[in-house]
Amino acid sequence: MAGWMWLRCILGPHLQRIHRAPDQPRPEGRAGRRGWNYQPRSLEKHTDSILGWVSMFASAIWSLSYYGSPLLLCYLYRKGYICSSKLVPVSQYVGTVLVCLLGVACLRGWGRWKNSEYLQFITILEETKKDNTAPNKVMRCYDFDFSNWPSDFSWTEVSNPKLSKAGVSLLKPEPRLRGAADSVLNSVRTVPCHIISFLIVHSFGRRMLYPGSVGLLQKAMRPMLQQGQARLIEEFDGQRNKLVACDGNEIDTMFVDRRRDGGQKGQTLVICCEGNAGFYEVGCMNTPLEGGYSVLGWNHPGFGGSTGVPFPQNEANAMDVVIQFAMHKLGFELKDIVVYAWSIGGFTASWAVMSYPEIQSVVLDASFDDLLPLALKVMPDSWRPLVQHTVRQYMNLNNAEQLVKGPEDVMSNRGNDLLLKLLQFRYPKIMTDEGIRAVRQWLGSSNQIEEASVYSGYEVDDDWCVSVLQSYQADRDVVFPWSVGEDMTLEGRRQLALFLARKYMRNFETTHCTPLPASEFHPPWRL
Repeated sequence: MAGWMWLRCILGPHLQRIHRAPDQPRPEGRAGRRGWNYQPRSLEKHTDSILGWVSMFASAIWSLSYYGSPLLLCYLYRKGYICSSKLVPVSQYVGTVLVCLLGVACLRGWGRWKNSEYLQFITILEETKKDNTAPNKVMRCYDFDFSNWPSDFSWTEVSNPKLSKAGVSLLKPEPRLRGAADSVLNSVRTVPCHIISFLIVHSFGRRMLYPGSVGLLQKAMRPMLQQGQARLIEEFDGQRNKLVACDGNEIDTMFVDRRRDGGQKGQTLVICCEGNAGFYEVGCMNTPLEGGYSVLGWNHPGFGGSTGVPFPQNEANAMDVVIQFAMHKLGFELKDIVVYAWSIGGFTASWAVMSYPEIQSVVLDASFDDLLPLALKVMPDSWRPLVQHTVRQYMNLNNAEQLVKGPEDVMSNRGNDLLLKLLQFRYPKIMTDEGIRAVRQWLGSSNQIEEASVYSGYEVDDDWCVSVLQSYQADRDVVFPWSVGEDMTLEGRRQLALFLARKYMRNFETTHCTPLPASEFHPPWRL
C-alpha cells in the first residue's frame, strides 16, 4: 500500500490551493482566511521547476514540429538524417534524457511523500476515483490539475435518441444549386481554397478568433484565474464540476446555488457563456452573481480546465451537456433557466434557445448577428472569397439565424443587426420598410436624449401598444411569427416597431470589454 501511494505521489497532479470547508476550523496561524496556497517543500519545489521547464520546452518543440513538419522532414531527408545510422545515436540520447527525467520525477514523489498535506490530498483523490459520491465531496476543498478531476456528469447519463458522438445538430449554410457537371468542375477548382482554409483555421485562425485557448495567454493569466476560482469557492460556496460532452471533451464548470437563500432570484439559474478571451473565473459570471441569481459558468473547449478546441460543433456540444447537467443533476427546469452571453458567447446562447425553446429567456451583451461581416471588415478585399469560404465552412457563428429559429452596416454595431433580424422574424407585418426605417433612426441616436427625442417624435403611446399586443395574444394561441399589424395604419406600425425595439434592447454606454453591472441585468420584458 505504501509503495502504491508513493507511486501516486510521483504521478499525481499538481496541488495549487486548499480551500477550507465552511464547517472546518481554521488552522493555527491562518485566521481570517478560508483557504491557503499549497506550499511544496524544497525538494518538490525544485524538481517541479525542472519538470515544468522541460514540459514547456517539449511543448514548444512539438508545436513547431507539428506545423512545420513538411519543411522539417524535407530538410532532414536532404541532409541525410533519416537513416538508421543517424537515428540510433539520437535514440540513445533521448533514452538518457528520459532516464534523467524519471530520476527527477522520483525525487519529486519523495518530496510529496514527506509532505502531510499532499499525502492527505492524494489519499482523498484516490478514494474519490473509486467512489465519486456525496461523502467524498471533501475533494472539492482542493484545487489541482483538472485533468485528474473525476467526472461528475456525462452525456451518456441522459437518454437522448437525437444525440450521438457525432454531436448535436447545427444550422448549415444553404448549398448553392448547380448543375451536375458545373458542380464537379467547381469542386475541382476550389480544392486549393479548401486546403488553404483548413490550414488557416487549424493554425492561426482559430487562435485569433479564440485567443483564450492559447496556452501562453492562459499561463500569463493563471494567477488571476486561480484567485478568481478561490473567490467563487470560498466566498460564494461555488461547486466545481467536470462534465463529459458527447465528443469526449471535458468541460470545466462552476455552480453557485442561491436557492437556499429563499429569494425569488435564487430560484432562477443563469447559465453564462463567456467571450473569446473570457473564463468563468474572471468573466461575465460575476454580473448575475452580484444580482442574487443562481449561476452556472463554464469554460469554452480549450479554455482553463476544459479540453478540446473551440470549433462551433464542439461549442454546441459543450453547451448541450451544460444544459443537461443543469436539468438532470442540479434540478432546474428549462423554464427557470436564463442564458446570459457576452460577445462571442452569443453563438452558444442562440444555439441553446434554438434547441431548447422552453428556456425562460436569453440576454445578449455586446454580441453580434454573424461573424462573416466582421471578418470581411478586417481582411483585404482580395481575400473575400477565401474569407467567406473559411468562415462558412469552419467558423459559421450565425447567431441571428439561430436566434430567429427559437443594409449590411447599421451604425457599425452588429448588435443592432441582431435586433432587426429578430424583430423582422417575429413581427413581419410591423417591421415593414417604414418600421425598419423608424427603428434604424432610433438605433442611430448618439445618446439617451436623442433616443427619447426620436421616440417622442413618433408619438409612441406605450399603453396603446401594450393593449394591441395583449389583445392579439389573447385572441390567438400562436407562436412566432405574429401577423399583428396586418390591417394597421402606417403610424400604428411605426409606433409598435419603436415600442418593441425599446423593449427588446437596452442601451448601456460602455466599451466592449467592460462587464455588465449587476444593476443592468434585468429579466426580459413580457406582456
